Amino acid sequence: MSADTERPAAPGRRGELDVLRALVVVGLVFFHAALVFSPDDDFYVKNAQTTDAVTVLAGLGVVWAMPMLFLVAGIGARHSIRRRGPGGFTRERLLRLGVPLVFATVVLCPLPQWLRLRAADPGYDESYGRFWTRFLTVRPDLADFPFVLEGDHFETGHLWFVVLLLAFCLLLAPVAARLATAAERVIPALRRRPALLLVPALPLAAVNALLGMEEDYAGWNRWAYLPFFVHGFALADDERVREVSRRAAVPVGVLGLVLFAGTAPGFVAGDDPFTAWSPFALVTRALFGAAGWCWVIALLGLLDRPGRPRARPGFGAGSAVLPYLALAALPLYVLHQPVVVAFAYGVVGRSAPMAVKYAVIVAASLAVILVLYEYGVRRSAVTRFLFGMRPVRRTPPGR
Repeated sequence: MSADTERPAAPGRRGELDVLRALVVVGLVFFHAALVFSPDDDFYVKNAQTTDAVTVLAGLGVVWAMPMLFLVAGIGARHSIRRRGPGGFTRERLLRLGVPLVFATVVLCPLPQWLRLRAADPGYDESYGRFWTRFLTVRPDLADFPFVLEGDHFETGHLWFVVLLLAFCLLLAPVAARLATAAERVIPALRRRPALLLVPALPLAAVNALLGMEEDYAGWNRWAYLPFFVHGFALADDERVREVSRRAAVPVGVLGLVLFAGTAPGFVAGDDPFTAWSPFALVTRALFGAAGWCWVIALLGLLDRPGRPRARPGFGAGSAVLPYLALAALPLYVLHQPVVVAFAYGVVGRSAPMAVKYAVIVAASLAVILVLYEYGVRRSAVTRFLFGMRPVRRTPPGR
């Protein structure tokens, strides 16, 4: 048996959040495969027949899933800065996020764009190699920070999450100590008045309403994700705040459901809810932002059961699958969308019911992504580095 072992979870790690993160990343395969059949989203490859059901189901996911990933990343940043200090944290994030961002942008992101052109025009015959060079023809665009490069075909695609997360981490490092100090002043008031837990819903509503929702970033304005990340860093993993979140979970969740229900008329029958400036659209965007905050806070409280042991590598679940996926979360995220688009391109032209096409895209994509991770990423030190994974730790002989 090999002496190589995966790095164990850090002491105090919250296993339920690791599992949730893994499930969100795997869920993105189902989500992006569904966009192939959406009448609204400008996905790379579209089926000739679409259904409005996708729009409704997608809304149930986007209101909380990506915000939760940013919040969990903020909790990770809290522990990383405590261990490494701001300088070490910055170096570690540049390696673990910056390296896979550059690698995947150059190697993986051109494929969906090329397939988009081929799907839109049956007469398009440009070779992939020639398109690849045009994809990488870029110019600076600082006005679109943190997406600082643009080109006629260039995009970071699904890696927008990695771009934003890296930017948030670099912005956090120099102010982390002051932010932690400010959080210590806020926590006593939060314990006395749990309703203060809802205060961030107000700036979130304002950002979404006034800056507009962005389809390219899972329906949220890019800067609306920052409060989730900051809350994860400053407050969400403090035991005093966790206790407040547990007590407030049910009423906050109910409020979130009511707010989300209030967005339905705007998304179904109003002006373009993402960008329109009508009062109806502004209210819809504001309700969506506030609902997202409530859903995430409620989920944190509901999942955080008092007395549950802190997770070790097995997460106490008796199953190897979810811990495996948790360690694989970033590589799976990086890999998933090009694979989904490739299978969608091959499937949509076939004659079959939408449900069958969807099932084929999902099943084939999951299988290939997991095989690529296991045999193409996980087992090599070079590919682990390129996909943002820590090196395996060698167990000394005799242990």
